[in-house]
Amino acid sequence: MRGGHVGFVISFILLAAAGNVCGEFAGDYSKLSGIIIPGFASTQLRAWSILDCPYSPLDFNPLDLVWLDTTKLLSAVNCWLKCMMLDPYNQTDHSECKSRPDSGLSAITELDPGYITGPLSSVWKEWIKWCIEFGIEANAIIAVPYDWRLSPSKLEERDLYFHKLKLTFETALKLRGGPSIVFAHSLGNNVFRYFLEWLKLEIAPKEYRRWLDDHIHAYFAVGAPLLGAIETVKATLSGSTFGLPVSEGTARLMFNTFGSSIWMLPFSKYCTTDNVYRRHFSGGNRKNHHAYNCDEHELQSKYSGWPTNIINIEVPSIRGNEAYPSFVETSQTNSSGMECGFPTQLSFSAREVSDGTFFKAIKDYDPDSERLLHLLKKSYHADPILNPLTPWERPPLKNIFCIYGVDSKTEVGYYFAPSGKPYPDNWIITDVIYEIEGSLYSRSGNLVEGNPGAASGDETVPYHSLSWCKNWLGPEVNITRTPQSEHDGSDVQVHRNIEHQHGEDIVPDMTRLPTVKYITYYEDSESSPGTRTAVWELDKANHRNIVRSPALMRELWLEMWHDIHPDKKSNFVTKAKRGPLRDEDCYWDYGKARCAWPEHCEYRYLFGDVHLGQSCRLKNSTSDLLSHYV
Repeated sequence: MRGGHVGFVISFILLAAAGNVCGEFAGDYSKLSGIIIPGFASTQLRAWSILDCPYSPLDFNPLDLVWLDTTKLLSAVNCWLKCMMLDPYNQTDHSECKSRPDSGLSAITELDPGYITGPLSSVWKEWIKWCIEFGIEANAIIAVPYDWRLSPSKLEERDLYFHKLKLTFETALKLRGGPSIVFAHSLGNNVFRYFLEWLKLEIAPKEYRRWLDDHIHAYFAVGAPLLGAIETVKATLSGSTFGLPVSEGTARLMFNTFGSSIWMLPFSKYCTTDNVYRRHFSGGNRKNHHAYNCDEHELQSKYSGWPTNIINIEVPSIRGNEAYPSFVETSQTNSSGMECGFPTQLSFSAREVSDGTFFKAIKDYDPDSERLLHLLKKSYHADPILNPLTPWERPPLKNIFCIYGVDSKTEVGYYFAPSGKPYPDNWIITDVIYEIEGSLYSRSGNLVEGNPGAASGDETVPYHSLSWCKNWLGPEVNITRTPQSEHDGSDVQVHRNIEHQHGEDIVPDMTRLPTVKYITYYEDSESSPGTRTAVWELDKANHRNIVRSPALMRELWLEMWHDIHPDKKSNFVTKAKRGPLRDEDCYWDYGKARCAWPEHCEYRYLFGDVHLGQSCRLKNSTSDLLSHYV
């Protein structure tokens, strides 16, 4: 969720780069294109109106940066909010100011360009530099920014976003002669999922699979909140500032006007809705097709399959059922320690959050609940294309790589209580439950009972949500664990044909050193002929910074380079060793007083080098080194 900073689909384009770097290999690398779908708050928004800001020398004029201009945010926060906030019911702009997403790569590289603010708000800049270094053509990288404040249906209704996205794929095919590689991060994966469902109703059913095969070679899902993100709840009730110089109340006020505020709510993996085709072609009254259908596992399992209840909230005691009728029925099953005159604590699972039960229960105490319920029903439960708050089955694409970080401290549950202050500061967080490497702890450090997963999440999205894509793997999976850094293969562990039960996690029985960060690969290319599915888990990779990981960029490039090589001998690129591929990968080994990786790197001083590591450079060309990875 947080700043869904997407990041390296570009690697696919590195393949195009291979046209320059790996000239001796057969294969037309130049035909590949890459489509980048950024995440939440990862696209610049610009003003599309004139707004005079009193008591401030800075006004908003057309094309002025709104998201993110910290200077105007600090000097004219009220004006800035007018340009950011939407009407919570119909998702229209403020009467005095409107904002629209910028276009092109510049819209996603740095959100707030500047000497100081630029590096702090960098999103894609590092990866664009990487692509340029490998000679990738400018027209091979295509960004598809969008207004991340809107619900999916509103994206199409107001901006024709999904029509434009379809046209982008078709234009890329005509321009470069080959299919595209999709890279989506965080909320961008939700956007891509909706696009695939929308496309079903735009293309004849017999042509749907052919269109996908012709236009999409591979899909890289990075940091995908496949079952939602817990931090969305915190942003909804108490506000999340994302590091901006605003109060939590102000952040909450703004966030809850966005239609997308509900898009990443946590939901149960056991509850689905009717098939989109049946709903679309049924005719007549479609309202009956929007209700959740939960199987028996939802009733038998605790917490909707999540590690713990998502929300535990105190409300004033109910002195008579007529006092607060909105949650009388809910309190009878969700309350604990109900006693006349004392606060009542209500607990809510992921299903009760996503189906609106929670918002109904507190609507007498919170003015935002009515608005959020309206958005939930209109823009999600009643969406004619897809109810996004349902589990996602594997898309019918040829190649899917699901990539995320694990084993970081991640929030999975909250305790809320009334603060005694007026809205929007009327709730405070009294405790937080974290998952940490397979265990649950409270904010004070006490162990908490629950159903923790085998690992923890990426600091933003819980492991339970990230790892849902393991269900896309088949009944037999090959597992490989390697260090993230360059290695000679001595620490590579491989388990082949591991049995995998659908709906259950895969926990590899492999050793790990506490000082080493690993990548664990789960790969399946046998269960469905002509398709490949892989899951990559990166130790300690942060949700935002995973897109800046050199190790991940390297793995993407090698995988795509392997895919288009005419002499490849395996379904996936070999993990046997990882040597340096760029001068930046070479470094000085102070213990041996020489450049590390002497078979690949040598000391070669150039004017301007300021330390020994800079003077360590590759002996041979990248093309020679790549020959090891066929």
